Amino acid sequence: MAQSRSTQPSQPSPFAGSSEPPIPDATLRRFSGFVEARDTGRSLRKRCPRSSLARWEVVPDRTSALDLILSQERGRLQALIPERHRRMAASPFAYFRATALPMAADLSTTPSTGLIVEACGDAHIGNFGGYRSPESALVFDLNDFDEVARGPWEWDVKRMVSSVAVCARSRGFGAATAHDAALACAAAYREAMAYFAHQGALSIWHTHVDVQGLLDALSADASKKERRQVAKGLAAAFAKDNSRAFRKLVEGEGADRRIVFDPPAIVPLDRFLPAGDVERFPRSLAELFSAYRSSLAPENRGLIDRYAYVGAALKVVGVGSVGMRNWVVALSGRQVDDPLVLQFKEAGESCLSRYTGLAPRYRGGERVVRGQRLMQATGDVLLGWADVPVPGAPGRSFYVRQLWDWKATVDLDAIDADTLALYGELCAWTLARAHARSGDRGAIAGYLGTSDAADRALCAFAEAYAEQNECDYRVFMDHVAGAAGTGKGEAS
Repeated sequence: MAQSRSTQPSQPSPFAGSSEPPIPDATLRRFSGFVEARDTGRSLRKRCPRSSLARWEVVPDRTSALDLILSQERGRLQALIPERHRRMAASPFAYFRATALPMAADLSTTPSTGLIVEACGDAHIGNFGGYRSPESALVFDLNDFDEVARGPWEWDVKRMVSSVAVCARSRGFGAATAHDAALACAAAYREAMAYFAHQGALSIWHTHVDVQGLLDALSADASKKERRQVAKGLAAAFAKDNSRAFRKLVEGEGADRRIVFDPPAIVPLDRFLPAGDVERFPRSLAELFSAYRSSLAPENRGLIDRYAYVGAALKVVGVGSVGMRNWVVALSGRQVDDPLVLQFKEAGESCLSRYTGLAPRYRGGERVVRGQRLMQATGDVLLGWADVPVPGAPGRSFYVRQLWDWKATVDLDAIDADTLALYGELCAWTLARAHARSGDRGAIAGYLGTSDAADRALCAFAEAYAEQNECDYRVFMDHVAGAAGTGKGEAS
């Protein structure tokens, strides 16, 4: 079992201040055709053999995952850190969801092909799901882009395949099942990329997963019980809309409407901010909305103008994001009862940029939004960003989206082994399509080849890293227990 070695949390990124990125970018060249791109991908095997994708070993000066987690939390809302740790402690998979930064640090010590894409940065299987397209279809895609940035395609794939192995082990499926599911996930990515390598760019741009169409295609092999479960799941997704989000956030009617108080999940601004800040907030909110509005497509700016402010609150969401400033703003139509709930989520530096050395094209919320627009096949028409200037300080940046718009998720804490394998393949196909939109699909496909050599290597990495994750999880749990035992609390 891999062992974690702790050093000082203040240890800088190994690539900080470097004049040259540690990841050689092999995508700067423009190829004349598929054959040249494929052959270039194949040639990269000399420098980075496919078997090297399996390599995982703890480097002597590795900063422990715990130290990186704690360092990441210093700029967050300290009152919420105990809640973050509580959610991370639920299982090794829950812990894995919050380790994008430690894993990026670990991946930076592994061999790289140098083929750069717009990378999710946190492509675990819990960050895929369904949502409503502008055409009112339920589509399946990546749905979390907090860490999006330019980076090696294999970093995303390694995190995704590892998440399958971690999930299987957390569910108690056994080593053989975890192996088979991880291998199937890796193979699905390779096969999907081979397919996209032969597709036109416009075709890839239009390709997406229509959930209803996918389910219809599978229904012939499904039992009545399974079809009822699917119908129930679809009904739950369609129910997660703005009306329901508004009802969960706002109580009362007319002039008596107010934001509910349900700590720590929802805390109204008047209970969170000092009195002086509450009084100044309407002016700050107006400035924030003005910045957000300017980031929208011109045809959508008039849409947001049709809504009026009702209230705002701090809302705790997810696992890894807990402690970040995450505001929800309730709005209502100016002429009719037309609820809308927007999420303003703080955006910081991508963990990928920290370890690849590749300069980000954009920063903060703009980085998240532009990355999401590039990787997703279709998206939220109200997706935008807003930067908040602070005199004498860098300020804060947020990205903005609808809180709920037919959000559909797979319950990975209850998933069975067969469904996990199929779900991992679906996520792999989706990730390959996202990478094909920004990277050189022919070169990636050429590198991966037609054999299962890369599949087996990626699976071996995933199995080794799942063990590392369990080791790091135990260290984290010891920290949580120690903090509780001292009576100091987890925010200390």
